[in-house]
Amino acid sequence: MYQDQAEDSGIKEILEEDVWGSIQEFLNIGFHYGEGNNAIHVTIGLVLLLTAALVLTGFFLKWLRRFFTRKMEQDDKLKFISIFKFIKYVVYVIVILLTMSAAGINVTVILTASAALFVGLGLALQELFQDIIGGIFIIVDKSLRVGDIVEVNGKVGKVFEIKLRTTRALTRDDKVIIIPNHHFISDIIYNYTQNHKTTREKVIVGVAYGSDVDLVTKLLEEVAAEQKGILKNPKPFVLFEDFGDSALVFSINFYISDSFSDPRIKSEVRFGIDAKFRQNKVIIPFPQRDVHIFQPPSGKAQ
Repeated sequence: MYQDQAEDSGIKEILEEDVWGSIQEFLNIGFHYGEGNNAIHVTIGLVLLLTAALVLTGFFLKWLRRFFTRKMEQDDKLKFISIFKFIKYVVYVIVILLTMSAAGINVTVILTASAALFVGLGLALQELFQDIIGGIFIIVDKSLRVGDIVEVNGKVGKVFEIKLRTTRALTRDDKVIIIPNHHFISDIIYNYTQNHKTTREKVIVGVAYGSDVDLVTKLLEEVAAEQKGILKNPKPFVLFEDFGDSALVFSINFYISDSFSDPRIKSEVRFGIDAKFRQNKVIIPFPQRDVHIFQPPSGKAQ
């Protein structure tokens, strides 16, 4: 009886060893490059191990993202997710290298062989990395927000989307301008609404010399007071800018809460100024030059 049990146990162990050996043989199927310590083995077992590591890492990163964004506002959550995507790619690369190292592959060989490729990619993608770093800075320090009105290379646009690499804005003529994020850390960018939504604008006009400056000031103030879109507080004011070559130069300064519609409001103010000046006989002069002709006395040589 004991002999039968021993024989059954031995058979069972042999079967288990055969099964385990078959599994090992199956997992070792693959490609083998190089010899000795520098050999690289790409096997079914390595692929399965990498897949499991990436899946587990993906679940962990997803949980981590939900943990950090659970109490964030929607705008901050979208910004965090943009940064998190970049971090996720870095984590995946580290996990792949660590998994391969744990599987017995000398990752130093892979990194050394790829060094020249990495340098080339780094030079080729230098501007891309600058855009990504710029996007991270924008999102972290909140130097730019959706709804801000910015001026880039003479183009004014309202920001409607901030991504990790680019920022998109809608111009005043309803065209989309795509701005690489590195411009926000390397160039001078005008942000009309960074600190508040109210901006001060002005319209300049010249009147003929000899005009009643008090009347001009009164008319300009009336135009600003009657114009829709101009804020009553702070109150509009008039400045006597300069004695021009052909005119006395005045400006009506006013505040608006929608800088994006600035050209339309300025146009309507100019229409109002022209109408008021015509009604009150105030002349807007065109450039003039006085020509003095010198006539030598008669009898003298020309």
